[in-house]
Amino acid sequence: MDRNLAMELVRVTEAAALASARFMGRGDEAQADMAAIEAMKKAFGVIAIDGTVVIGEGAEDAMPMLYVGENVGLKQGPATDVALDALEGAAICAAGGYNALSAIAIAEHGTFLRVPDTYMEKIACGPEGRGVVDLDRTPSENLRALADAKGVYVEDLTVVVLDRPRHNALIEELRHAGARIKLIGSGDVSAALATTKADSGIDILMGTGGACQGIIAAAALLCFGGEMQARLRPQNEHEAGQLRALGHFDLHRKFMLEDLASGSVMFASTGITPGDYLAGVRYVKGGAITNSVVMRSATRTVRFIEAHHRFDRAPDY
Repeated sequence: MDRNLAMELVRVTEAAALASARFMGRGDEAQADMAAIEAMKKAFGVIAIDGTVVIGEGAEDAMPMLYVGENVGLKQGPATDVALDALEGAAICAAGGYNALSAIAIAEHGTFLRVPDTYMEKIACGPEGRGVVDLDRTPSENLRALADAKGVYVEDLTVVVLDRPRHNALIEELRHAGARIKLIGSGDVSAALATTKADSGIDILMGTGGACQGIIAAAALLCFGGEMQARLRPQNEHEAGQLRALGHFDLHRKFMLEDLASGSVMFASTGITPGDYLAGVRYVKGGAITNSVVMRSATRTVRFIEAHHRFDRAPDY
């Protein structure tokens, strides 16, 4: 894939971020989410790819656009698979909270793990944890291994965990081990990204969250050289049936990072509300300022972009 595609992708996440940020704190999750989806779909119209959405906003019969299976882009150039979340953290945005963002990853056909809208047990961290942490170990064992790799004490580590009743036992063990814990309501893509940033204060993500968000996070961690392992956790027989339809019969299988995303991957994300990894959209006189990141797995290049948008100049999409 042409390396310039990565810079084109960030225009798509910027458009989604600018549209949904208008609804920050206004209490309407659906309105914020649809604004992001509509803007992202429109911005895709000038991107020179023949893209197929494999991780998207839902099934075709449930979503009008950016649904799984939809073709996006100009339908020219490389055939690519697309994993996206126009607004990760709709509830966060609606409440005016932290860590809402827009994210896209593209890759060669067949290199993203295909998953339905189900759950996934995850462990994710930055490059220091590569080959160090293991989903088959206990949380305490992983904390000790990561602390040794980083040259710090377990008490110095901060673990991000989704604040859900299913994580009560995990949280109790982490506290007993002495680690610091940051509980979040949603936004585990942002949390996974933050583990790669030295000054974010976040070292590792643990727990069970959305499988689709897990694939997007894996794409970013692959580009950065981080670590992620996962295991599918369907919540009912319907979800288990969806997994079997996609060829996932062994629900005990541990997926390594390269099982989740592999090959030539490009990733882009733009902050919508302030976060641990990216700043949110800031409106200023005559326009707005966005903060984004663009990554490529081929070179492990990571670019942070501050863009100044003028509202008196129409975007060319």
